[in-house]
Amino acid sequence: MTEQEIATREKQQVQGQEKTRAGRFFLPEVDILEQSDSLKLFADMPGVKQSDVEVTLNNGVLTIVGTVSTEVYQKLTPLYTEYNVGNYFRQFELNEDIDAQRINASMKDGVLELTLPKSERTRPRRIEVNAR
Repeated sequence: MTEQEIATREKQQVQGQEKTRAGRFFLPEVDILEQSDSLKLFADMPGVKQSDVEVTLNNGVLTIVGTVSTEVYQKLTPLYTEYNVGNYFRQFELNEDIDAQRINASMKDGVLELTLPKSERTRPRRIEVNAR
């Protein structure tokens, strides 16, 4: 096993956050997959319930906010911890190739899945070749 395979990665805390937003915010780990008709975005937000996720689109900026209830963690006194408890915040700039009216979001087991459909003009299409 190489050293890289067992190295841990620290959660990245959001830098330069708004002063009106209370608490700590972390960047959720994200995977983005491209399909022929859409992009799929998966954001890992452990401890976040579906009711505590907010996804907004404003002026081409997609914002994801996930809030974690810290009540359970406040009574604990761990001897050692690697899991930082906090909320999640991430933003993405979308270009005009995404059909903003058809964006879809779902949440399961702490993973937010967003489907970002491509607009019709950017989807690949088959062009018929005619004989001359």
